[in-house]
Amino acid sequence: MTEHRANWKGHLKIGELSCAVGLYTAASTSDRISFHMLNETTGNRLKREFIDSETEKVVERDQQVKGFETGNGDYIMIDPEEVAAVVPESDKMLEAEAFIPCGDVDDVYFDKPYYLVPVDDEATEAFASIRDALANTGSAAIARTVLFRRIRTVLIRPHGKGLIATTLNFDYEVRPANEAFKEVKKVKVEGEMLDLAKHIIDTKVGEFEPGKTDDRYETALAALVKAKAEGRNLPKPKSVKVSEPNDLLNALRESAGVDNSSTKKPKGVNAIVGKKAASAATPSKAISKTAHKKAS
Repeated sequence: MTEHRANWKGHLKIGELSCAVGLYTAASTSDRISFHMLNETTGNRLKREFIDSETEKVVERDQQVKGFETGNGDYIMIDPEEVAAVVPESDKMLEAEAFIPCGDVDDVYFDKPYYLVPVDDEATEAFASIRDALANTGSAAIARTVLFRRIRTVLIRPHGKGLIATTLNFDYEVRPANEAFKEVKKVKVEGEMLDLAKHIIDTKVGEFEPGKTDDRYETALAALVKAKAEGRNLPKPKSVKVSEPNDLLNALRESAGVDNSSTKKPKGVNAIVGKKAASAATPSKAISKTAHKKAS
């Protein structure tokens, strides 16, 4: 991390043990393709200006202030110096307040991840003690500090030779899940549909490999830019087939490799649904046996 500049430097403290650490961005969007706004007629770049909603005149930067709306069109002006006065001063101390099991925080509260590393050789031993203690106990530390002019709650977890410090969203920032899911109807899926769905999952079991997950949107943008620069047109993308409600079972059968042309279901699936065969102890095993017999 020495080639990058730390976003924050301070001290990590657990009890009476402390060490100097640096906080580095773990995930960045700086490498994404970005666009500028242009004048279609001239090809020149556009610049953004703030316009008074009543006078329609341009307001220069030194005349712009922040304001909080108290009613219909009524605002309280807040001067930048007033904002600075209420921002808590950073003591540059990331002090653990509590220790919890690593999986206890719902990831909906996760905000941004940062790498936490010792800033010099003198801090390495104390840092390693904290890291290894967390790793050996399967614990994460909850800490609070001032980051980027705001008090932030941070979850600190061991990660390889270092630590991951993830800023957490405040409770008021996370919308209740029941509000998002309230329109979802209660549907109980069972029988062949559930068995086939479980079988599909069983056959697709794998591991998360970040290096193999490509950003298709970014790749498509790069191809588009290259094609435009070379005067070529890209072919239109194919439409995505969406399964209709009455085709769900057929779609599941196709995904599981079950022949839809036959009106008679394979023995493996019948055994699963009716639970008639002793060999069908689990849905995935029964379907696998059927598929194996067909292959042989």
